[in-house]
Amino acid sequence: MDTCGAKQILETQYVPDGLCRILTLDGGGAKGFYTLGVLKEIEAMIDCPLHKRFDLIFGTSTGAIIAALLGLGCTVDEIHELYRKHVPTVMAVKSANEKTAALEKLAREIFGTRTFEDVKTGIGVVSTRWLTERPMIFKGSVLQAHGRQGTFKPGFGVSIADAVQASCSAYPFFNRKFVTTAAGDKVELVDGGYCANNPTLYAIADAIHALKHERSNIRVVSVGVGIYPEPPQGWKMWFAKRYLISVQLLQKTLEINTQSMDQLREILFKDIPTIRISDTFERPEMATDLMEHDLDKLNVLRQRGGESFATRESRLKEFLL
Repeated sequence: MDTCGAKQILETQYVPDGLCRILTLDGGGAKGFYTLGVLKEIEAMIDCPLHKRFDLIFGTSTGAIIAALLGLGCTVDEIHELYRKHVPTVMAVKSANEKTAALEKLAREIFGTRTFEDVKTGIGVVSTRWLTERPMIFKGSVLQAHGRQGTFKPGFGVSIADAVQASCSAYPFFNRKFVTTAAGDKVELVDGGYCANNPTLYAIADAIHALKHERSNIRVVSVGVGIYPEPPQGWKMWFAKRYLISVQLLQKTLEINTQSMDQLREILFKDIPTIRISDTFERPEMATDLMEHDLDKLNVLRQRGGESFATRESRLKEFLL
């Protein structure tokens, strides 16, 4: 399926300036609508597709979907249309088997047979190895390899559809995902959020240690999904309450991971200019979670993302223009 590039637009052309610009996108399920609200404004500001301005785009879970589509050349509007069409349907399904089937069908429909050889900029799709409890990051370029360059295969030989599904497989709400690498290894994977819901550290490591950029030449834009009040549980049946508690536990786990990774970034790489965009919203009407499927609520999240951009616009101009 030809997902991207349906519209031909005039674009600003930027002269290389020696800077390495990194875009990282958090996981957070349906709350990725907030991310799209931020990215829409950034894309309009720089007046070109994001893959032409960012040297590395890393994403986890819902951020991996967006990162992969950006890396293939999609505009933010094209991604938003896909999210509007598909995310509420996937998130409304309750059983893990049905959610997994819906996610797999969606990944096949959007990405088809495309591979990591097709991406147009440096990319990282973060997933977690179930048995060894270590990250598995799918990349497109041998330049991003940390050793073993002789046997490097883009995305380990795995399709983008399978890699993205693995990054989004938030067990136990989705089944674990098996992939087979170019070397013939069968690997069991779960959501990348369990190891790095905020993938910024991994992206910076690629920029410094693999791509050999000086720290002073790196600029990072890190986009989250926002922080919101928990939805009221109300008077629900016993099994429904159990489901909600499980969702809240997963969300809390991912949020703790996100905050701890960002705190570690500030300690290890405080000298690398970074703009973090992920605001906290405390008003009761903003209550939501990563399984949100009310399109009206998701549209509000997208609007909040645009507003979050506005508070950092001047500094983003310094980074990107």
